[in-house]
Amino acid sequence: MQGLYAVGVAAVGMGIARAMLSAFIELAQRKTPRGQGRLGASATVRADVARSEARLGSARAYLLETLADIYARADEIAPIGVEDRGRVRLACANAIHAAIEVADWVYKTAGVDAIFPGAQNPFERRFRDMHTLSQQIQSRSSHFEAVGQILLGDPPEGFL
Repeated sequence: MQGLYAVGVAAVGMGIARAMLSAFIELAQRKTPRGQGRLGASATVRADVARSEARLGSARAYLLETLADIYARADEIAPIGVEDRGRVRLACANAIHAAIEVADWVYKTAGVDAIFPGAQNPFERRFRDMHTLSQQIQSRSSHFEAVGQILLGDPPEGFL
């Protein structure tokens, strides 16, 4: 059950980050910060948009590949083993943390456009939602340690 919950949290996080990045790309094509050139013309912004796209895409692909592999081997008799539960946990934690990183970068780089509340702002509410999600148990950095223990042949006691 914990794995299913983690997949849901990861999916929500990835969706929030995807929406923020897409909105940022639209903003960068038209925004010209005072005293600077168009945001989308900045080499740094261009490179970071590409990195963010790759980060989200990679995390999504890794999560989907992991789930598809485990699902293909699952049966109706026994629950998946500790190693597979660890793989699900790792893929979910990776996706959640990638989403948080992308959302944080977008929020900071969008500047003042990101801070005002309201239905027309594609950043502020999503930023709050992302940081609410980041406080959930599924987002803990300690999951990486637990999965590392499993990978090294010493699973934590009671690992879910």
